[in-house]
Amino acid sequence: MSTNAEYETFELGDWKLQCGEFIPDAYIAYKTFGDPESPAIVYPTWYSGAISDNTWLIGEEKALNPQKYFIIIPALFGNGQSSSPSNHPTAKSFPKVSFYDNVRAQYQLVNSHFGIKHLFAVLGWSMGAGQTYQWITQYPDFMDLAVPFCGSARTSLHNQVFLEGVKSAMLAAKKISSAGSREGAITSQGNEYRIWTEEEKEVGMKAFGRGYAGWGLSQAFYREKLHEKHFGFPDLESFMKGFWETWACSKDPENMLLMLQTWQSGDCSKQEPYNGDFERAMQSIKAKTLVLPSKTDLYFPPEDSEYEVANMRAGVGQMHSFPSIWGHWAGGPGDSKEDVEWLDDHLKNFFFHKDFAPRPTKVIQRILKPR
Repeated sequence: MSTNAEYETFELGDWKLQCGEFIPDAYIAYKTFGDPESPAIVYPTWYSGAISDNTWLIGEEKALNPQKYFIIIPALFGNGQSSSPSNHPTAKSFPKVSFYDNVRAQYQLVNSHFGIKHLFAVLGWSMGAGQTYQWITQYPDFMDLAVPFCGSARTSLHNQVFLEGVKSAMLAAKKISSAGSREGAITSQGNEYRIWTEEEKEVGMKAFGRGYAGWGLSQAFYREKLHEKHFGFPDLESFMKGFWETWACSKDPENMLLMLQTWQSGDCSKQEPYNGDFERAMQSIKAKTLVLPSKTDLYFPPEDSEYEVANMRAGVGQMHSFPSIWGHWAGGPGDSKEDVEWLDDHLKNFFFHKDFAPRPTKVIQRILKPR
C-alpha cells in the first residue's frame, strides 16, 4: 500500500482480467472517510472522474455522513489514479477492462485489506451506477442496500452508438478509426502502438468535448439557457470552449478510451452463473435497490431502469426519476443544487426506511439567476 496527499493505493499484483490478459503490477486507488468500525459504504468513481470528484455527496449534513458510515471511494481502472494507460506505459495498447475486473479489485480492497465482510450499501453515479449493478450481481449477499443513479446494469445499443461518435471524433485527430463498439482503434497492419502528439491530443480532445456537449445535458437545459443563467457563460460558443473543451482537454485520451471501452462493454450478466442471461442476473439481486434515473437523461433513459426493476424479484427494487432538466448531469457532479438536494433526500429516506415511498415532486424548471 502507498499513499499521497489525495488518496492511497492498494497493490493487486499482476491482475488477471476477464479478457484473459493481465495488468502487470496493478493497483487500485481509493480514499476513505469516517471510522472503519462504522457500517461501510462503497461509492465508486465515474467516467473521467477523479476520487475528489465524488466528495460533493459526502458531508456531516448529508446521507453519506462520515460520522455514521465508513465511506470508501475506489477509482476505476483508467481514471489516472488506479492503474491506467497514463501511469502504466507499455509498448502496446492497454488490455480490455470490464466492470467485473474493477469490482473484483474493489472487493479485494474491501474484504482483504479492510477486513470488511459485509457492506451497508453500494452506490454510484453513471459508471459508478454500472459498478453498483456489478457489485450486487457479482457479490449478491455482500450488501444490504444499493443505489445506482443515472446509470444502467447493461449499456444499451443506443448508449454504445453515442460513445462510438465521441470516440471516433477523438481518434480522427490521430488519423485512425474505431475498431467498433467495445473495441479499440484500427491501425495499419504492422504499425506499432504510439503515444499521442500534443497537437493530436488537443485537437482530438476538443472534438471529443464538443461531441459530448450534446449528450451530457438535455435539450431543455439548453432551451432554458442554463449554460448562461447557471454557469454564467455569455453565449453557447463560450460554453463549448470554457466548459466542454476545458473538461475534455484536462483528460488523457488513452485513459478516456479505456474507460469508454469498459462502459461500452457494461453488462452485469456477462459473468458466471448468468452467462449473458440478463433477466436472471436482475433476479439474482438480493440487496434492496433504489434505482434513480434522470427523467431527461439522453443515454441512461428511465425506460431502461424500468426494465431492470421489473425483472428484480418482488420487493427488491424500486425506481424514482430525478424530476430535472439537467439530463445526465442531474445525478452529478453536484452542479445542480436542487438535484443534489433531491438525491440526498432520497438517500436519507432509503437508508433509514429501506422501503419508503417518497412524496411526489414536480419537474425542476426554476430558472436560476446568473451568478
